[in-house]
Amino acid sequence: MFSKFDSAPSPLKKKLKTIDMDDAFSRPFDHLTEEIIFVILDHLHDDPFSRKSFSLVCKSFYSAESHHRKSLRPLRSDLIRSIARRYPSISKLDLSLCLHVEDSFLNAISCAWKTTLFSIDLSRSRSFSNAGLSNLVTNCAGLVEINLSNGVALTDSALKVIAEAKNLEKLWLARCRSITDMGIGCVAVGCRKLKVLCLKWCVHITDMGVGLIATKCKELRSLDLSFLPITEKCLQPILQLQHLEELVLEECHGIDDEGLAAFERYCKRNSLKLLNLTRCQSISHSGLSSLINGSEDLQQLILSYGSSITTDMAKCLHNFSGLQSLKLDCCSLTTSGVRAIANWRASLKELSLSKCAGVTDECVSTLVQKHNQLRKLDITCCRKITYASINSITSSCSSLVSLKMESCSLVPREAYVLIGKHCPYLEELDVTDNEIDNEGLKSISKCSRLSVLKLGICLNINDDGLSHIANGCPKIKELDLYRSTGITDRGIAATAEACPVLEMINIAYNNNITDSSLKSLSKCLRLKALEIRGCCSISSIGLAAVAMGCKQLTVLDIKKCVNVNDDGMLPLAQFSHNLKQINLSYCSVTDVGLLSLASINCLRNMTILHLAGLTPDGLTAALLVCGGLRKVKLHLSFKSLLPPSFRKFQNLHTLDRAAAGSPATRFSLAARTPKRQSRPSPGARCERFDSTRGPQQRATCVLM
Repeated sequence: MFSKFDSAPSPLKKKLKTIDMDDAFSRPFDHLTEEIIFVILDHLHDDPFSRKSFSLVCKSFYSAESHHRKSLRPLRSDLIRSIARRYPSISKLDLSLCLHVEDSFLNAISCAWKTTLFSIDLSRSRSFSNAGLSNLVTNCAGLVEINLSNGVALTDSALKVIAEAKNLEKLWLARCRSITDMGIGCVAVGCRKLKVLCLKWCVHITDMGVGLIATKCKELRSLDLSFLPITEKCLQPILQLQHLEELVLEECHGIDDEGLAAFERYCKRNSLKLLNLTRCQSISHSGLSSLINGSEDLQQLILSYGSSITTDMAKCLHNFSGLQSLKLDCCSLTTSGVRAIANWRASLKELSLSKCAGVTDECVSTLVQKHNQLRKLDITCCRKITYASINSITSSCSSLVSLKMESCSLVPREAYVLIGKHCPYLEELDVTDNEIDNEGLKSISKCSRLSVLKLGICLNINDDGLSHIANGCPKIKELDLYRSTGITDRGIAATAEACPVLEMINIAYNNNITDSSLKSLSKCLRLKALEIRGCCSISSIGLAAVAMGCKQLTVLDIKKCVNVNDDGMLPLAQFSHNLKQINLSYCSVTDVGLLSLASINCLRNMTILHLAGLTPDGLTAALLVCGGLRKVKLHLSFKSLLPPSFRKFQNLHTLDRAAAGSPATRFSLAARTPKRQSRPSPGARCERFDSTRGPQQRATCVLM
């Protein structure tokens, strides 16, 4: 009944009272035992609205819900003191939504949950000092998890404080760019029980610091060293850790074949199960062979964006019979390498060949005939495959639960019928930018477990095909119909009626979608993300219906919905209290609408490009009212028009660089990918994610 970290229930009502009948009928809920109430709350765990309504039924329910809750994610740090009085048994506290967490708040936390708190997330929080951190660590002796990621201002002195947490088991320090070997050495000496450590982007930590961790923290299970300037010198003590199961070395360019050449003879048998060598292009088959020598329990290997998969590369993995997952995204495959993979002793459960050069029908057929127990297969942007590949996949791998094949433009319509015929267990299917038609959808509708379906830029489908999906796949949670212009209100209505658990839908850039579709979707009570950008026939009337019906809405994109005005913003402000992200660009919203949105406490991210009715005064007022905003994307022309209190934080950079810096309020030039075409060419969606294409710049700023 209780989770691992739940304490025994407080003695509120252990036994049923002896009552008279009049009292029983007037206050029946007061006589339920606490155990029964806790069981009910366990079933409401994923629905915050239901939990809130439950607590308002009566005093006993209110008290039980207060004692039952073990985790919290407050919107603002100034709520912490009142929350502490309401919930006395919190063990897991997530402050990632609270930008400013001062020492006084940390002191309040350490006093309120001194004996219960075991996990705290400060990954987006600022304003606290080493003194506040020290008070937290000292008073909450039971802390086992601390997340300080993105703490660009944290120094070695902060890690010296963290080292006092003797029971610490999990520590995340991603993007803490100022810490050095000295600070991580303090952690290594003080936190001997560490099991999970993330040092991603801690660019001043070298072999010395990593070596200290490996020498002192013998209980490590997971270690992330991505983007560190380390060499093979620190790998020897790491791979001697008896319990290490996950090692991430993404883009560690200092590790190469030459350094690993003499490494093999020092390697002993280890417990490594996951190895991530993404973008380690200096490691070929010889270096890989040396690195994994002794890792007989290896289950997951990630070589994405790395060296070509040759015969020698594949042969060095031949004897790893426990290997289950292999990711080769953006690698170049050779025919001989594929044949070598097909001869492995292992039978893969997951294979990713996304954007791999050299993938042909012959390659796919060879792989799936051997690895016929595949459950997840990604062949995104493998543009040479045809009907033969789909035939091989569906006839060999009947246990597939996930198939991603975006932009496989040579696969004909009739091939998609095979998916529904032979893969009944599918839960996720991505056929974006393909030739699938209604017959294909009719066949796929037999996959009754399907929960994620992506049909973006599928120009051969219409309402008839979508109706088949709706009737056959009632468990659909995520549906992508981006630029699938054959879909109209009728198809959306059928989907909304038959798929009650729908959480995300994308119907962007479809002029056939009107307010009628939004009225249908308003009945999907679990809807959390709605993207309707470029749907010019949608107005504030439809948006109001969604706001009133979909109370769990968190992400909304209405860019270029020119008929949406302030009348649509008022219902959002009144009903969409969980809205976190909104894109209003090119809409007809004015200062009035923006000010109404500012009353939404959860709102964190807002894009307001090219709003003709927006004035500097209105923008300033909205920014002042909406204290929870983390990022606002607006036109650069507003930069000089905002008050000095905002302009003093301005700092012009590219968006990517700014995101890695201090999260204090600031402006930055926004990078973007090229605009999507109205009728994209084959593979357009794949090209959008191509890392080889540099971002273009435009006159846009981001207030963060």
